[in-house]
Amino acid sequence: MKRISREEKLQTVIETEKMLSAIQDVDVLLERLLTEARNIVHADAGSIYVVEGNAIKIRYAQNDTQLRMMAPGEKLPYVSFSFPVTDKSVVGACVLTGSVINIKDCYNLPEGTTYSFNKMTDITTGYRTKSMLTLPLKMANGRILGVLQIINAQDENGKVISFDSDAELYATHFASNAAQALEHAYLTRNMIKRMQRMAAYRDPKETYPHVERVASFSVEIYDRWAASKGIPSREQQKFRDNLRIAAKCHDFGKVGVSDVILKKVSPRFTPEERSIMKGHTCVGALLFEEPESSLDEMAKDVCLYHHEWWDGSENGYPGKYDYKKYTVGEPLLPAEPLKGDEIPLAARIVALADVFDALSHKRVYKEAWSMDDAFMEIQGLSGTQFDPEIVMAFMQIKDRICAINAAWENVAED
Repeated sequence: MKRISREEKLQTVIETEKMLSAIQDVDVLLERLLTEARNIVHADAGSIYVVEGNAIKIRYAQNDTQLRMMAPGEKLPYVSFSFPVTDKSVVGACVLTGSVINIKDCYNLPEGTTYSFNKMTDITTGYRTKSMLTLPLKMANGRILGVLQIINAQDENGKVISFDSDAELYATHFASNAAQALEHAYLTRNMIKRMQRMAAYRDPKETYPHVERVASFSVEIYDRWAASKGIPSREQQKFRDNLRIAAKCHDFGKVGVSDVILKKVSPRFTPEERSIMKGHTCVGALLFEEPESSLDEMAKDVCLYHHEWWDGSENGYPGKYDYKKYTVGEPLLPAEPLKGDEIPLAARIVALADVFDALSHKRVYKEAWSMDDAFMEIQGLSGTQFDPEIVMAFMQIKDRICAINAAWENVAED
């Protein structure tokens, strides 16, 4: 590992901060913050946490040593747990004091510390956590949004060393500016959540957990697909940032559908009702008309085309229809279907994620399918409703899909 000068290091930090400021989605940003922080100080592993009220929740964990033992394209197991904000944990102490905590050896903590280190994960994985740098992600007003924890600094030969004063300086500077980017991303998230809440008021099926699961599934599917295609990292990062937000917008167009139709308990619509319901795709696209960014373009595509079928059958809609001419609340007129790659990639991914989540969760008109049955149904629709490559990527990450689903089990659907 080549060592660089302090000037080069600071320039790298500045360039990284500029890149991070362009990321719009909170979750994508959190994951990238962890990656870039580890790169800056040559750390082998780490985790990033968010503070939610009186609890701390882990969002992402990374470990290069463990990742090297996995096949290309695979990820570490999806983790999701929370714990109270107390001074009994390193992360909790960081939140309460608002200070950086630099530990040379987690197995030999200095006397007088209130916190302890839980060795259970190390015992389970065979990993040895030694040096640890824990930093608060603090807003200008002092509020702590989260905690960045980086583990096992390494020298140029890969030997684990302590985080020295330079590493602490770089990481602290990075964390301070990263918090500003995170604060901006939270503003974007809050705006999207308000729009989600608006859609949920209209359609009882469009709950917050449903939308968040669809977004998480979509990004995981894309990551696996992109890895198999060898998509360049910069292109992949930008696409997944847009995708996570665009996926949350997929059914915003339902605000233009009558309550009589949206809240109908029976799954069976009259032909006219079904045609009016299909119009939600065009209403969604109209919300993003005159797009000003690549995110707007993707959100429009997802809203408009996430009900298209891969094989070009008439089951898909709206097809090659000029959505700008659609009259809100009226039946959608038939049009020539889209087929295959004519359907934008983001819409093909969200289409699968949306159907899978709908199958595997209870609706007013049906019980939840088992996860196995839902996976089997998706597999059976490969090449007809869904892009076979997207289905393949989805089936390769079944464990992560199940873990994401489990993480939302205790979150109310209404």
